[in-house]
Amino acid sequence: MIAVLGVTAAGLTGCGRESATAAPRVDGNQVVIGLGGDAAEVDVDTLAVSAESGGRRFELTSAVGDELGKPGPVRVDGSVATWTYPAKALTVTAGEADGRLRMTVHSDRDGTLAWPRTGGDSSAESLQIPRGEGLSLPVRDAFWNGPDTGVVGESMDLTSGLTMPFWGYRLGGRGVSYIVPTDIGSSLTVNSEGGRLLARAEHRFDERAGTRDYTVTFALTDDSPVASARDYRDWLQHHGRFRSLRDKIARNPEISRLLGAFHAYLFGDARTPEAVERMRALGLSKMWLGYDADAHPMSARAVAAARAAGYLVGPYDSWENAQDPGGADNPSSRWPGGVWPDGCVRDADGAPETGFQGRGCYVSSQALQQNPMLYQERYAQMVANGAESYFLDVDAAGDFFDDYSADHSMNQEQDRENRLDRMRWLAEDRGTVLGSESAGAWAAPVLAFDHGAQTPVSNLLWTLQRDRQNWGGYSPHQAPGIFFKPVDLPDDAVKAMFDPAYRIPLYETVLHDSIVNLDRWELSYGKLPQQKTMRALTAVLNNTPLNLVLDGASLAEQGPEIALLQQFFAPLHEAAGTLPMSDFRWLGDDHQVQRTVFGDGVLTVTANFGPRTVDGLPGGCVDAQLTGEATPRRLCPAP
Repeated sequence: MIAVLGVTAAGLTGCGRESATAAPRVDGNQVVIGLGGDAAEVDVDTLAVSAESGGRRFELTSAVGDELGKPGPVRVDGSVATWTYPAKALTVTAGEADGRLRMTVHSDRDGTLAWPRTGGDSSAESLQIPRGEGLSLPVRDAFWNGPDTGVVGESMDLTSGLTMPFWGYRLGGRGVSYIVPTDIGSSLTVNSEGGRLLARAEHRFDERAGTRDYTVTFALTDDSPVASARDYRDWLQHHGRFRSLRDKIARNPEISRLLGAFHAYLFGDARTPEAVERMRALGLSKMWLGYDADAHPMSARAVAAARAAGYLVGPYDSWENAQDPGGADNPSSRWPGGVWPDGCVRDADGAPETGFQGRGCYVSSQALQQNPMLYQERYAQMVANGAESYFLDVDAAGDFFDDYSADHSMNQEQDRENRLDRMRWLAEDRGTVLGSESAGAWAAPVLAFDHGAQTPVSNLLWTLQRDRQNWGGYSPHQAPGIFFKPVDLPDDAVKAMFDPAYRIPLYETVLHDSIVNLDRWELSYGKLPQQKTMRALTAVLNNTPLNLVLDGASLAEQGPEIALLQQFFAPLHEAAGTLPMSDFRWLGDDHQVQRTVFGDGVLTVTANFGPRTVDGLPGGCVDAQLTGEATPRRLCPAP
């Protein structure tokens, strides 16, 4: 249950929405806004916000300071209060919306505003941020207050640095949630001040970008570590921005084949009909099989064999990069019709935006939108072998561009709309089982699955990947080291990305019954041997599939282990993959034992990440209880 500033509801459908909204009240320099039986107070001089609930006062954001200048008079119009900061050309509106405090700042000129400034309440215990799946960071934890985690001091864009535009704090028995619907132009920076983690949002007002309005909602919640995610899920549903997996399956029944399936990218001799037959013989009942868009795709015979086995098959493609066709380093970067260089994104000086890792340029989605046959014909060629799935790299990851080209000008909002249009064309017009990379919540309604939103990736990872000698490079072609070479991560990277004490399922709390979520393909299950047990337990706990990378040799070596894991996972995902994650909790102060519930108890999972037996569950094991079964199913995947 979420208590939102005194409005208690499952999904916020209770008295806060049914009762009449009282008009804001002006009390000196305070605007008092009633929310159910409680009240929020906004300091007009400083934009500080506090709330009273149950006889306690909570700080929701500290003051901006005197940089705003002297405010104009407050005007109350119905349920909304409005005032201005003439020196900054800002207009603020505040009122109750769906049981939350909703504040919008409009700017008449370009500029920035660093607000809200959160975590200053003396009772703040931990910060929750949806980085990847999600993190809960104790505010006084020495590790997370340090400079080497890739969190402190890093500006996290709300469309790409985080998977969803919200964050939260636990406040000594309660919580607070912050949602930023105007995510483009907004970012969040976590700083360490006095040994405590404070999170400060910032918004860029820009007329060309269409970001002159900045909206933030504030809500008091319960103290569940995933309460802020529940609040955001409700917001999505109430605003018509949530689409269930069941609805997607009803429109395209092929999507149902994702339920119970592990995913695997195939290389070399694993792309053959014979390899598919080996997978079936091993007992792999359901699989999604992908392959790189190189010169050796899966043949029509191999795809037919996969379809006969009940598997889904799809190419990995990207519409993001263009290179000179005469010297492109991969087939997906070759485009016809002058896309190189005419279709490149141009910066404000007219120069092309250099592509990923310095290769070619980024392709303007507006340029492709003006000539959609370019990507439509490409798609037709890619699936001519019978593939019914598609992985479109990058499109859902939230990296948007301002394109200053006179021929295909766009801002970031238009870029997002273009990407949604073409993903919708793939998923709905063509009936493709569509996936993309690290999908933000804005893209979930058009996707069936995503690869990459599982692990809260630290910037430490990119440093490790640049060390080709230790991490592996793009050779040999049949089994590139970047995917196949096992790596032992340094301790700080393990703690930042894989320590179960800090990871929480924010993404699954919001989107489990909307999209099938997996890890990045360069972080396949076999890439990190020391994390295998933790990742297998997490897959069962979160009811999310493992992502694999296979060639013939690894299939022969690891096949029995993979089959055992997939056979355990399949009935659990088939039963609960279309249900919401209805509960998550820690069963101990050390967070080593964790429990999830799906639907109304259809599936309950308890995972013990620690070394000791707790309540009969051995360390390194997970119990999964399906409704109607007398005893739980147990998996202990440690070597």
